[in-house]
Amino acid sequence: MKPRVLITYNIFRDVYKEVLKDFEIIMPAEGIETFTLEDVLPVVDSFDAILSMWNFPINKQLLDAAKNLKIVSNYAVGYDNIDVVYATRCGVTVANTPDPVTEPTADIAMGLMLSLMRRIVDCDNMLREKKLEWGIMKNLGTSLYGKQLGILGMGRIGKAVARRALASGMTIAYHNRNRLTAIEEKLYSAKYMSLDELVATSDVLSLNAPLTSETYHVIDAKRLATMKPDAFLINTARGPLVDEKALIEALRNGTIKGAGLDVFETGESVCDELLALPNTVLVPHIGTQTVETRREMAEFAAGNIVNFFNGGRVARVNKF
Repeated sequence: MKPRVLITYNIFRDVYKEVLKDFEIIMPAEGIETFTLEDVLPVVDSFDAILSMWNFPINKQLLDAAKNLKIVSNYAVGYDNIDVVYATRCGVTVANTPDPVTEPTADIAMGLMLSLMRRIVDCDNMLREKKLEWGIMKNLGTSLYGKQLGILGMGRIGKAVARRALASGMTIAYHNRNRLTAIEEKLYSAKYMSLDELVATSDVLSLNAPLTSETYHVIDAKRLATMKPDAFLINTARGPLVDEKALIEALRNGTIKGAGLDVFETGESVCDELLALPNTVLVPHIGTQTVETRREMAEFAAGNIVNFFNGGRVARVNKF
């Protein structure tokens, strides 16, 4: 009997049908974007695997109902939509898609840095609105060259950001749950710092850590107050790493110079106060939004399921 796979979102049907050709797959019908939790609960006990979108909840209620579930493969590198602790207790493997998202997310972090510090978006808007003042000392930005980039979360994406920043002549400092090896530190010319030292000394602070109970509001009013007044904050990780109300106040009163954000504390609802600030560059969570990356993520997420049942490599989040 073929293992049954529930795919919660209606994208890349051709990819899933090819990669999961030896499985029985159920997806939303053509024209229906996604299954809801209410759709899934009555039938989830008949599935061996779930391929979930980043915003589909894999919670205690679902896991209790999914008596035959063996693996959840999340179409994302982040997995804060999944109760990993309870899944582990239930013996359910949780997997994600780290490989495909690394380089495009690092591109966005670097793009936000350049756009913000060199005032690319600001000048573009002024040109279009015919409000630009030309002049040698007008429209001055900040050079990346020679500045310290502080990276909070020196994992795959953090390292990819470091590579790009090194090419721009920046120096690298970092804080991580586990310190890199001496060889890795040499490779990235990276200096390890305590979190508070990193925040206080960096010209640009890039957030590349996962969202956990320890990293929730890791950048709060207290830490923002210790940043340099000419420093910039870049967040391409998860919105709740930053206390957004505190950030808005810091941007308003000049505690820091600017912020480039791909993610927001309230998810897809960006507050008006943030939108009104001129010293920000804001994009709608497009870190992995390229045609190539989206297909690679679909292949990788489906591949996790194939490999789980066939004894291959799985990008596991939890360990048993």
